[in-house]
Amino acid sequence: MQQMVYAVYVVLPVILLWGARYTGHGKFNDEFLSLEQSKMLQGFLAICIMLHHIAQKTCAPWMYPPSRIVHGLDIFVPSGYLLVSVFLFFNGYGVYKSFHAKENYLKGYVKRRILPVVLALYTTTFIFFIARLLVGEKMDANQVLLYLTSIDLCNPNTWYVIVLPFLYLFFYISFKIFKKDGLAVLSTTAFVVLYLLLGTSIDHNDFWIRGEWWYNCVFLFPIGIIFAKFENKIIPHLKKYYWVYLIAALAAYYPLYRYSDFICNIFGYYGENWGAPDTILRRRISLLSQIVLTSEFVFCVLLLNMKLKIGNKFLKFMGSITLEFYLIHGLYVELFGWQFDGGVPSPYHIKYVIVYVLVVFALGVASAVPLKMLHELILGKKKAGPASKKQLKAS
Repeated sequence: MQQMVYAVYVVLPVILLWGARYTGHGKFNDEFLSLEQSKMLQGFLAICIMLHHIAQKTCAPWMYPPSRIVHGLDIFVPSGYLLVSVFLFFNGYGVYKSFHAKENYLKGYVKRRILPVVLALYTTTFIFFIARLLVGEKMDANQVLLYLTSIDLCNPNTWYVIVLPFLYLFFYISFKIFKKDGLAVLSTTAFVVLYLLLGTSIDHNDFWIRGEWWYNCVFLFPIGIIFAKFENKIIPHLKKYYWVYLIAALAAYYPLYRYSDFICNIFGYYGENWGAPDTILRRRISLLSQIVLTSEFVFCVLLLNMKLKIGNKFLKFMGSITLEFYLIHGLYVELFGWQFDGGVPSPYHIKYVIVYVLVVFALGVASAVPLKMLHELILGKKKAGPASKKQLKAS
């Protein structure tokens, strides 16, 4: 039964490639950076991130003793930051393109870009808080405050939606202050670099910027912006030498992955554990190797998308609930794993990993849909007519 988990390696390509179209010789998918294509890709990657979180609960060697390890999803254990790097690239790309495509874009920017992310963070934080109480976690008043503010992550998978509003804010400040586009891009990049310098100077802890995963793929946000700024020059060049770039990029990926892994093992992010005097330098060297790797990963994804136009109803659906699914699926990862985040035993441990995957996915989608409706209602994107009210009540 445990071997059935390997079916995910068959199902995932089917999900991605069903309805996909190869553009053919000398032709390209000119919509590979469009909102529709990027949303569908992110919907697919959200499923992969779900598998990453389940893999951490089932076969991450640092989480459990060997007797509890169940192999099958091992490839997803170290892949989380690579998957999120694609999100961050499109976040940067999208915000820059929108700024130049829409008149007075910065007017109402906070409500459009930042508020939806913050709202999704705290609605799911509250749900996780209730779940923690129900599974029997003991907490004092101080811990309650830390959880409800997300200073101590009540939902353990929320670093991305905490960092993203700050990245959007960096963009807003830069493009509000500087009228010259190049200076605004440079300013946004400088803000992100300062964030990276701050992150690498902080030891691992229980609060914000608690570890390297809070920043090791964040540089893809300004890279997305820079790509958008120069895409009229970049894309024709890539098309002209497409096969050279594709072959070189794919061939370089695994060596760069192994090199980054080697660098992180030699230098590492955890120098404070053995009192290394150069801990910050070690982190920054490790970070540079992962910036190169995440950039390479995104580059490979973009090149493949240039020739392969994805599209099916399921990917469109997942693309429409990506943020909510990203945030809520972790609740079921915790409920059905060995233990709930924080050390309390999970009330409904699922032994077979393939069943674990299917249950988490099904309940994650079933929860993401009403959450999406609720967020749109609060933000005023939809009016609560009789039908909407019935749907929310039923959900």
